[in-house]
Amino acid sequence: MSRACVIGSGPNGLAAAIVLAQAGLGVDVYEAEAVPGGAARTLPLTLPGFLHDFGSAVHPLAAGSPFFSTLPLGEHGLEWIHGNAPLAHPLDDGTAVVLERNLEEAERALGADGRAWRQLLEPAVRNWKDFAEDTFGPPLRVPRHPLRMARFGLTALRSARSFAKSHFTSERTRAVFAGLAGHSFLGLDRPLSAATGLMFAVTVHAVGWPVPRGGAGAISRALIGHLNQLGGTVQTGRRVDGEILRELNCVPTLCDVSPAGLIALAGERLTPAYRRALERFERAPGAFKVDYALSEPVPWRAHECRRAITVHLGGSFEQIAAAEEAVSGGRVAERPFVLAAQPSLFDGSRAPAGKHVLWTYCHVPNGSGVDMVERIDAQIERFAPGFRDCVLARHVSAPATLERMDANLAGGDIIGGAINVRQILFRPTVRGYSTGAPGLYLCSASTPPGGGVHGMCGYYAAKLALSRMK
Repeated sequence: MSRACVIGSGPNGLAAAIVLAQAGLGVDVYEAEAVPGGAARTLPLTLPGFLHDFGSAVHPLAAGSPFFSTLPLGEHGLEWIHGNAPLAHPLDDGTAVVLERNLEEAERALGADGRAWRQLLEPAVRNWKDFAEDTFGPPLRVPRHPLRMARFGLTALRSARSFAKSHFTSERTRAVFAGLAGHSFLGLDRPLSAATGLMFAVTVHAVGWPVPRGGAGAISRALIGHLNQLGGTVQTGRRVDGEILRELNCVPTLCDVSPAGLIALAGERLTPAYRRALERFERAPGAFKVDYALSEPVPWRAHECRRAITVHLGGSFEQIAAAEEAVSGGRVAERPFVLAAQPSLFDGSRAPAGKHVLWTYCHVPNGSGVDMVERIDAQIERFAPGFRDCVLARHVSAPATLERMDANLAGGDIIGGAINVRQILFRPTVRGYSTGAPGLYLCSASTPPGGGVHGMCGYYAAKLALSRMK
C-alpha cells in the first residue's frame, strides 16, 4: 500500500489526510506541537478549570463545510451548540442589533432594511449546499451555478462601504454589516470587503454560528478519530525539517504550512521562480488576542447580547471603518474593532460552575508589537460597564505569541494571507496547490479557498494529488 505524509495537523491537513485515507492510502500526519489541531485547539490558558480556544472559536464554516458535512464527526464526539441568536452588535445608545438565525425573524428585526436583507441573502441561504460548493471551490473552475455565482461575484467585488450605502438605509443595519465585513481584515473602503460581509451574513441564516461542545479542539479530535478509523495516524511533537522530509520519502506529501514554511521545509526542491513567487505572497494583518477568565457573565448594557455567542464591538459603521482603515494603513487603532465570543453562556464545560470565559481579538498590523490589552478592555467596558471588575485572569496572545504557538500564523496572520484580487485568484501562486516538485503539494489556508475552519484547502489539494497518481 502506498504511504502518504501530511505535514501539519490543522483542519486542512487533517482534511487532506482523510481524503487520502479514503482513497486507500496509508497516511501519517506529522505535527510539531504537542497538541494537534493547528489553530483549532482548546487549551487551559488562564486558571484551572477554564478552557480557552487558542485560535478559532465560532465555526459557521466548519458547520457548513461541504466536506466536513459528509463525515460522521458526531460519532467521534463533535456536537454543535448554537446560542439563542448567532450575533449581537451593541451600540452606544444602550441597545443592540441581534441577528436571528431564522431569516424571516431577521427580516422583522431589521425593520426598514429587513426586506432588502432577506431578498439579498435568501437565494444563497435556501440553496446553501450548492452555494457553499461553488464558493469554497478553486476560483478558476466553472461553478455549478454560474449565473448565481456571477451575480454574487459582481456584488462581492465592491467595498463594504459602497455596498452598505446602496442597500441599507438604517445606520443600525450598516453597523451590523460593517462588523461582518470586518472579518476580512480589509479596510471597508477596499474592494472585496463586501464579499466577506456577504458570506458571513449568509452563514448566519444558513448554518448559524455554533461552537463545538468543549471547544475548538473537539473538531480536531473528531477529525483525528475518523482518520484513525480509516487507518491513518497523527504523530505529535514531530517537527519535520528538510532532512526529515527527505528521509520520510512519502508520495504524495501534503504540507499544511505557510508559504514561508514551505520554503524552509522544501526549498531545495522548489524552482527559483516558484520560490520568488512564494516570497512575494502578501501576509494579512495580524490578530492581537486576549482570553479572559471571568467571575460572572459579561455585564452588557444591552441585555440581549447574552442571547448570542458572538458579539461585535465597534459601534457604528464609521467607527469600525476608521479602525480597520488604520490597520490597513499600517497603524494600530485607538478604538479597535473587537470580535468577542462568550461560549460558556451555552457550554458549561468551558469554565467552573458560575464562572465564564471570554474570547476576544482585534486587528493590528502584521507583526505589531503594540500592547492592545487596555484598548480591548476599554471597548468591552464601553458596552459593558463594570466588565473589568469581572476579570479574574487574562491570557494575552500578541502576534509573536500566536506565531510561536503555531508557525502558520506568521506575524499574527490568522487567515493565511491577505485578501486581494491577485491572492483570491492565484493563492499563493498561479500553481495553487501544486509546488512543481514531484509528489509535493501545499494544502494550507494560503491555498484556495483561503482561511477558515472548513478543510476545503486540504480537500482539493488531496484530490489533485490523487489525480496525479493515476
